[in-house]
Amino acid sequence: MRSEFVRIYKAVHTWTGIIAGMALFIAFYAGALTVFKEPLARWASPPGAIRPVALEDAQQLIVGTLAAHPAAARDFTLYVQDAENVPARLGWHVRNPDADDHDDSQVRHYAATLDAYGAAQVEETHPSRLASFIDTLHRVVGLPADSDPNRWVMGVVAALYALALVSGVVVLLPSLVKDFFALRVGKNLKRMWLDAHNVVGIVSLPFHLVMALTAVVFAYHDGIYAVQDRLLHDGKWGTAFQRQRPAPGAAERDPATMLPPLEILARVREFSPGFEPTMLQYQQVGGPRAVVRVWGKDAAAVSPRARGGFAAVDPYSGKVVGSDSLPGRQSTPNLFISSFFALHMAAFGGTPVQWMYFLLGLAGAWLFYSGNLLWVESRRKKQARQGGELPAQRLDVRLMAAATVGVCLGCICGVSLAIVGSKWLHGLAGDANAWLPALYYGTFFASIGWAFLRGAARASVHLLWLAATITAAIPLTSLLAWSLPVLGMWTHTSAASLGVDATALAGTAAFAWMARATARRVRSGAPDSVWSASGAQARPEAGVPAAQTPR
Repeated sequence: MRSEFVRIYKAVHTWTGIIAGMALFIAFYAGALTVFKEPLARWASPPGAIRPVALEDAQQLIVGTLAAHPAAARDFTLYVQDAENVPARLGWHVRNPDADDHDDSQVRHYAATLDAYGAAQVEETHPSRLASFIDTLHRVVGLPADSDPNRWVMGVVAALYALALVSGVVVLLPSLVKDFFALRVGKNLKRMWLDAHNVVGIVSLPFHLVMALTAVVFAYHDGIYAVQDRLLHDGKWGTAFQRQRPAPGAAERDPATMLPPLEILARVREFSPGFEPTMLQYQQVGGPRAVVRVWGKDAAAVSPRARGGFAAVDPYSGKVVGSDSLPGRQSTPNLFISSFFALHMAAFGGTPVQWMYFLLGLAGAWLFYSGNLLWVESRRKKQARQGGELPAQRLDVRLMAAATVGVCLGCICGVSLAIVGSKWLHGLAGDANAWLPALYYGTFFASIGWAFLRGAARASVHLLWLAATITAAIPLTSLLAWSLPVLGMWTHTSAASLGVDATALAGTAAFAWMARATARRVRSGAPDSVWSASGAQARPEAGVPAAQTPR
């Protein structure tokens, strides 16, 4: 390939990466945690105070609840499995009609149980929104709300991301055979970082291509569907997914005559033996179009959503009326569409694939962080001769170094503090969920301010130690809750909750190691580097310290 074309693609790769890199760091770091959304929700959820109900008594619970609260018949859920984040066997929610379809911040949640006399009791609950908050950060690249405009911004970032991937591969092609898996460790740190950046990028290229392309589709899917409906379906596409309307005058049905939930579960298991149900979502059960979606997962099949897929069942006859979204029983067109969701959300392959996506997500975050640092280092003005005057680094380079450190490490610190705060603030600050944005964004913007105030090099050491400290507070919180019940917190002993603490311990060790290595680089690195504190001390410019952060 001609060298001028390589230079053009290199410029494209550099600038698309610079423009989108920090937003993508937030998306990938939060996205890696979102892979284990359910364990996070369980860790942050207090023990249920509502009386448990056996699944064998669920039919009595349904009938009693609907008699007392008929509006719940529109859409309620019966949970098959008990978990820390499931407040009761039966629950439903009421959405604000003026809110965005993806905005869960104004949803009101209700749970039902049976009292000692068998009567239905209903209470409003306030489940932790920690996992949903982190997921929102992932889906809209750190913006505060999952709204249409923010998703469009995410779509632009994803498109730039795809362009950076393609151009990066083109740039690397001429030296791919020679440099692939070459990790030259030595005094030339820039060369080592570049080798690592290239290896991680090429090895995880299929993963990144899937993330980029599916993210663009997710950002603009409403518009895509609207155009498709108008051009191909004459505005009638939505009716293709609706069940046949009942005949005029069809009688309403009595929910008391529905099949018991255990019988419905048995019918679904018979229909798909490898399917493991997790919950039953009842819809319009008092009307002629009643249906129950039996949600669950099949480890050997592709699921259309992160929470699995579902079989549509008539709750009165027990007949399976739809399997287009049932893992392992989807038609080829539906499986093709589901694959986009499954590949993005790790909704296949079970726990091993989830851990693979978790590690790939963290590696992706490092890829964007290292890309920005390489850009900064490649624009360093080097010392002309040994013992000569240190050159003043360019202002844009110093600002980019500070912004990269502040945004990336601020995101890490903010997410860790939100996790810790979700448990400490429960019962102390009213609605703990309302404090999650304040904890995250307060820490995020304070970290950015500190990076610009102190310079990138010094701030990176401080913020890495802060990240290690706050992340260590996650398992420490669980330990304190277990040893000091007077604090009013809780510790769950399930594998999911303990896994959150164990992962946080590993993260603490990683951040502490990086902080120590970074501190050494700041103290003893080349004095003319942007990442060296000694260069800034030797030649301050107009009262503004030269930018500093380890590469």
